[in-house]
Amino acid sequence: MKNNILILFIGLMLANCGEVINKEKDIEDIKNALNKSAEDWSNGDLEGYMNVYWKSDKLQFIGKNGITYGWENTLNAYKKKYPTTYHTGSLTFKVLSTDFLSKNLYSLTGEYYLKRGSGDLNGIFTLIFKKIEGKWVIVSDHTQ
Repeated sequence: MKNNILILFIGLMLANCGEVINKEKDIEDIKNALNKSAEDWSNGDLEGYMNVYWKSDKLQFIGKNGITYGWENTLNAYKKKYPTTYHTGSLTFKVLSTDFLSKNLYSLTGEYYLKRGSGDLNGIFTLIFKKIEGKWVIVSDHTQ
């Protein structure tokens, strides 16, 4: 009986070895990706800013005007609303919380601060990050 329990325990340990999740590293990588996007935004590089977003037609951006689907549509909406560096200004984020949802999936809630010549903006957001092909990307963005 003791041998069976020991074998079961060892089997469970080995089965879980491939499922090690380093949440602290994941969150650090996600924050780094988010901060890189803010840096690109602040340099007037909207395409660079969008590198943190999932390059897919299934990307969701939810804002005060409704839902925009797709990476290209989201980029075009940003270009229309923020045509010059006078409009993009300098972007910073403050992360309020991160939540592990499942392997390779996190929720991040925060605040954004946009200092710019055409008037400062700030608000809140919730992002869903998913690790796709080894890269953390935003698959859903709800910003107000």
